Amino acid sequence: MNGILIVEDEPNLGTTLNEYLGSLGHHCALATTATKARDLFSKQSPAIVLMDIGLPDGNGLDLAREFREQRKDFVLLFLSALNDPDIRVEGLEIGAADYITKPFALKELTLRLERILATSEMPLPNIIKAGPLEIHFSSYELIDAHGETIPLAQKECAILKLLFLKQGEAVTREDILNQVWGSDKFPSERTVDNYIVKLRKWCESDSTQSITIHNIRGVGYKMTVTSGE
Repeated sequence: MNGILIVEDEPNLGTTLNEYLGSLGHHCALATTATKARDLFSKQSPAIVLMDIGLPDGNGLDLAREFREQRKDFVLLFLSALNDPDIRVEGLEIGAADYITKPFALKELTLRLERILATSEMPLPNIIKAGPLEIHFSSYELIDAHGETIPLAQKECAILKLLFLKQGEAVTREDILNQVWGSDKFPSERTVDNYIVKLRKWCESDSTQSITIHNIRGVGYKMTVTSGE
């Protein structure tokens, strides 16, 4: 995996992004259509995809789903003029690490990319096992105590990484927002709680409590791991 695939049909913006990110040392490829994006995604296996939604020959949301079916190990960001909350949520549910509305400052995009990459590159093994529970970071999946596979969105995966790296320590909701969402003002502390619900349900499938996410009242959350490999 390498480089950034920019899927943007507006010529000026696409060229600007290509040149700007290239000047920062990233290997970039630009696609102005869904057809071209499919070809580049297949040939180059990009580590990052910057995806516009309105494309001349397709919809960026559908294209992102198609890419996710092929691979789960790339960072997805939507860049769109559409500021509809429902579309934004749909994009995040596909597994996008961020949804940035146009117009945006190039520096803002750079900062968000740096934050996302720093979180995704936390030093952890790809697979962690604790009792019957398994975390597969590279494929964005959980295995519960019944052997069922649970897909993870990128932000769920990032929260899990943060809690695992700081296991035994209380992690505040504010810290989670800063580490996982950064300067994005869309989420609130309640958003963090909603993401934790799914992760705790996975933990609670194991009656032996190999992994537990504790609610620290008025503060945040703490993960404890009592067995593992």
